[in-house]
Amino acid sequence: MTLSIRTLGTALAIAAVGAVAGCGSATTDGAAGAADGKVSVVATTPEVADFARNVGGDAVKVTQIIKPNVDPHDYEPTPADIKAIGAAKLVVKNGVGLEKWLDDTISSAGFKGTVVDTSQGVALRKGDPGDEEMKNGDPHIWHDPRNAKMMAENIEKAFVAADPGHADAYRSNFQSYAAKLDNLDADNERKFAALPADQRKLVTNHDAFGYYIDRYRLQFIGAVIPSLDTSAELSATQIDDLVAKIKATGTKAIFSESSLPPKAAEAIARQAGVKVVGGEDALYGDSLGPEGTPQGTYLGAEEHNTDTIVAALGG
Repeated sequence: MTLSIRTLGTALAIAAVGAVAGCGSATTDGAAGAADGKVSVVATTPEVADFARNVGGDAVKVTQIIKPNVDPHDYEPTPADIKAIGAAKLVVKNGVGLEKWLDDTISSAGFKGTVVDTSQGVALRKGDPGDEEMKNGDPHIWHDPRNAKMMAENIEKAFVAADPGHADAYRSNFQSYAAKLDNLDADNERKFAALPADQRKLVTNHDAFGYYIDRYRLQFIGAVIPSLDTSAELSATQIDDLVAKIKATGTKAIFSESSLPPKAAEAIARQAGVKVVGGEDALYGDSLGPEGTPQGTYLGAEEHNTDTIVAALGG
């Protein structure tokens, strides 16, 4: 998808919102809070929406923009997204350039509230300077639970500032959730400790797991999509190189991702003579699982990722 098409789609969405507003304006109460008295929050990705729900509890109403298994790298806002942002008190984003569409959308929506950048304070991974997606750093910061805790704390601070009447609840919710994140991190470390170091070799759909790989001391062999941007493609030479590297290192599997088609991974796996871990076992790289499932939460998705990787590489 080209930039011009994305821009056109956004412009059409904005025009549609304008038409709806012309038929009947929404109240201005949304900027201060939802109609039921809860603080109105718009969160961009499934991950930050989950953090916001855990920290906000019953005091907030969270509208999630990007649904499960939708690629955040190439998202186009809808009229409903723009309307929700215009009526919110806070907009919570991942940051680090993941939501390339958000600044223009916020401006067009006439948003007057607070934008919460959950990446503040996170030590960012750098990468290939030739990768346009990496110019601000690697945006997949949530794949280290320690970063996830920092993201949740940034949300907690913003909620306290915006709604001091519920400050104690926000702080208590954060402390409870932070303990769960610490437990997740400890469980991940324990599970990988049982896997011999020479078996901790990872090939994924795209380069989304850098923080996870660094945290748990895995070896990144390569990616089917050689970029943080899911629209990039391997050249024939790069495919040959990846296949050769998989064979030379004795890597056991290629892990597909829930939000990406598995065909390219399957083709490379056939050439390399290894299995593809996909279907219900696909990793959650850019997204979470369906709402209402254990993988529909950050904790459940990350636990699924670890259990899947350890089972596939240790088998």
